Amino acid sequence: MPLKLSLRPGERFVLNGAVVQNGDRRSVLVLQNKASVLREKDIMQADEANTPARRIYFPVMMMYLDEANADRYYDEFVRRMTEFMGVIANPPVLADCVAISKHCMAREYYKALMLCRRLIEYEDERLGNVP
Repeated sequence: MPLKLSLRPGERFVLNGAVVQNGDRRSVLVLQNKASVLREKDIMQADEANTPARRIYFPVMMMYLDEANADRYYDEFVRRMTEFMGVIANPPVLADCVAISKHCMAREYYKALMLCRRLIEYEDERLGNVP
């Protein structure tokens, strides 16, 4: 099934590890086969992985963007997820953690990333990082 991306002028995204930037006009890009695509807003730099939930998101993102070397990032993911689950008592959040782990084991990294966003939102609410 094709993936249709609507891009704002100047918007950047990663496509199979390459950073691509849209030109000066709004455009639509249609990908006809499987590819790792991540919009600029969903890309996290290593130094931004500075909270427990973000330390889970980062290795999952790396597994998604560099699937050939996913095993390199998997141990870090497992360690961070184990730490996080050890201090969380909220059943829906724990269920998300289990689902993220299952998606990672099935190499469904994009699905895991989207659930990781929920962990970050939960964490931000608890830490008061939400306006």
